[in-house]
Amino acid sequence: MAGIESILSETRIFPPSESFKKNANVSGMEAYQALCDEAARDYEGFWAKHARESMLWHKPFTQTLDERDAPFYKWFFDGELNVSYNCLDKHLQTQPNKTAIIFEADDGKVSHVSYQQLHQRVCQFANGLKAINIKHGDRVIIYMPMSVEAVVAMQACARIGAIHSVVFGGFSAKSLHERVIDAGAKAIITADEGLRGGKGVRLKDAVDEALNMGGCDTLEKVIVYKRTGNTVHWDASHDVWWSDLTQGKADTCEPAWVNAEHPLFILYTSGSTGKPKGVQHSSAGYLLGAILSMQWVFDYKPTDVYWCTADVGWITGHTYVAYGPLAMGATMLMFEGIPTYPHPGRFWELIQKHKVTTFYTAPTAIRSLIKLGADLPKQYDLSSLRLLGTVGEPINPEAWMWYHEVVGQQRCPIVDTWWQTETGCNMISPLPGAVPTKPGSCTLPLPGIQADIVDEHGGPVEKGQGGFLVIKRPFPSQLRTLWGDPERFKKTYFPPELGGKMYLAGDSSHRDSDGYFWIMGRIDDVLNVSGHRLGTMEVESALVANPLVAEAAVVGKPHEIKGEAIVAFVVLKGQRPTGDAAKKIVADLREWVAKEIGPIAKPDEIRFGDNLPKTRSGKIMRRLLRTIAKGEEITQDVSTLENPAILEQLKQAVV
Repeated sequence: MAGIESILSETRIFPPSESFKKNANVSGMEAYQALCDEAARDYEGFWAKHARESMLWHKPFTQTLDERDAPFYKWFFDGELNVSYNCLDKHLQTQPNKTAIIFEADDGKVSHVSYQQLHQRVCQFANGLKAINIKHGDRVIIYMPMSVEAVVAMQACARIGAIHSVVFGGFSAKSLHERVIDAGAKAIITADEGLRGGKGVRLKDAVDEALNMGGCDTLEKVIVYKRTGNTVHWDASHDVWWSDLTQGKADTCEPAWVNAEHPLFILYTSGSTGKPKGVQHSSAGYLLGAILSMQWVFDYKPTDVYWCTADVGWITGHTYVAYGPLAMGATMLMFEGIPTYPHPGRFWELIQKHKVTTFYTAPTAIRSLIKLGADLPKQYDLSSLRLLGTVGEPINPEAWMWYHEVVGQQRCPIVDTWWQTETGCNMISPLPGAVPTKPGSCTLPLPGIQADIVDEHGGPVEKGQGGFLVIKRPFPSQLRTLWGDPERFKKTYFPPELGGKMYLAGDSSHRDSDGYFWIMGRIDDVLNVSGHRLGTMEVESALVANPLVAEAAVVGKPHEIKGEAIVAFVVLKGQRPTGDAAKKIVADLREWVAKEIGPIAKPDEIRFGDNLPKTRSGKIMRRLLRTIAKGEEITQDVSTLENPAILEQLKQAVV
């Protein structure tokens, strides 16, 4: 693994403009370096100072970091606070009437919610949850469309000390079912439907389907928000309307003061093998990461209109929609729809209409918008923008340049952020008023983050050579464990072969001569489709669950919009199909996967073979499949193949 050569060479560099630098929260490289030096001199003192200055504590902490039970690190352990209090109550004296959320619905209707109103709605809903016996430590699944109510639900759980687990509204009933069981959820919060691109997404139907699969013994209530008013199946024994739950409830609710380490949420992420992993985040450390990255990376100003396009079902929507902006007292835009409906200029129209200053989106979205033409953004007034960001996967340099020139009009710095569900907030990113940027590089770690690149034994790697990306010291916002699976947590993120104390990110990376980090891809087989991490194993398991399929192997191949396209190699139980029969089976299998996992996991291509290429010891040769999927010439040794004749079969895509 170590010794990967980097073939990407990038010489363009963009220092921050003097005007941006002058007003930045961290101004110039000297200021960035001073923060890094402070963290290096007194690591615990650095984090303790920021935790005291950035958050309101009910009971101040006296212990900063407890490393005695590594890697189960504890931060600020004897302190108590409440995350919702830090996001809402904190602003009631100073700016109760400031807009917290501008919400634009799929059909273009706009509503504004002030901090005072949001606080009231959260308290009412929190009181509603208490009325159905949701208590401190209970798990609540949130399966909602992108809406103000989704944020209200998350904040209300945080307010009463319940642990939320948001499931992306595009995931299927089966994915929902797995998560309800794993988390031992007591309630599900959902809607009748979501709206995306003018079409209804039947969320309540998916919940019903999940419950009909059985085994959800812990579940007591399903709370349904009426979004469209279309008819839904109703079971009065457990279903309750959101409006009925909140009716007559007080609009104040004393926050539950919880320990700093109390789990705020569990968010499931795909593993490369087996069932999804329930990433568990703490209250204080996670919130601190969200606040500092808002200040440092997004250079937050009270006049900003902040727009992160991520759905709340992903970590980006947790940190940079539901928690970070509110903790800062920011005004943020939430958008229900998709970038191209009802017309391809919708994103640019939103920026123009709402005077967005900070725009944070995924390279996937940028690549799709490039396809629509450079002249499209020019039809809108984007002069309110002052900062651009990217998230979800590395951005290729040419997409970065388009973003810089066409959207940012060469005046907006771009923060290309590397981080993960597991890290909770940005880890490596330029600070926009300090760090010169290079297209395609996430540049330098945030102050206090000790990122490094090592070989498979944890040893150093020469500059320019690829290796494993690691973080060498614990940091406040990192995951605390995997829900109910501490052994898997240790093995996955703190492997013994790297000493058991170093966080292994699972990405390969290299550093250039300026010390800038360049992410090269995953070191395992996790696919990155449109910024969403999906385990190959999950897709394979879904395919093999189909009665027609005997075996399947899934690989990724580059895709100019989605980052990676999913290519599935399938062996059927019957004969290998050809012609129209093959096309029909491909269509059926794609729909099957969508139902099993969700539309995001649909294979872009399915190829059939009499069997899969395996070594004599029975291991599927995935590297070989990747070569075939990309249409590249096979240069590796295939002499160990059981049946070399199948290579020709697998080269044939079904079109």
